Amino acid sequence: MFLPEGQVRVFVYGEPVNMRYSFDGLYALVKNRMGMNPLDGSLFAFINRRATQIKLFYFDRIGLCVWTMRLEQGRLLDDWSAVRTREMDWTGLKMMLEGIEPRRMRKRYQHANVRGLNAQQTAQAVL
Repeated sequence: MFLPEGQVRVFVYGEPVNMRYSFDGLYALVKNRMGMNPLDGSLFAFINRRATQIKLFYFDRIGLCVWTMRLEQGRLLDDWSAVRTREMDWTGLKMMLEGIEPRRMRKRYQHANVRGLNAQQTAQAVL
């Protein structure tokens, strides 16, 4: 599988899509419903109603490409009411494909308070 890397723009369509759509149907969705040019090199993501399938549609330099993924377990999204047609970054798309849906930032750990400790105690507190 060859997906575009780097500075590609990624757009997620904010409504459920019939997964029977292929090149022509997805081209029409991008052009008519999203009001964008499907041939500009951007990547467009379409998700089905149950959020178990995703299709990525993009124009490579030599033609249109459709990439499909179906989950055996779980869902790509928790709630359709929070989804809007929007631009997202490449990392966000990769996280969605891996099953990670970022909601809020949490610190995994906090450094120990190192004030007033000597060098040996500081090293032990950090480790």
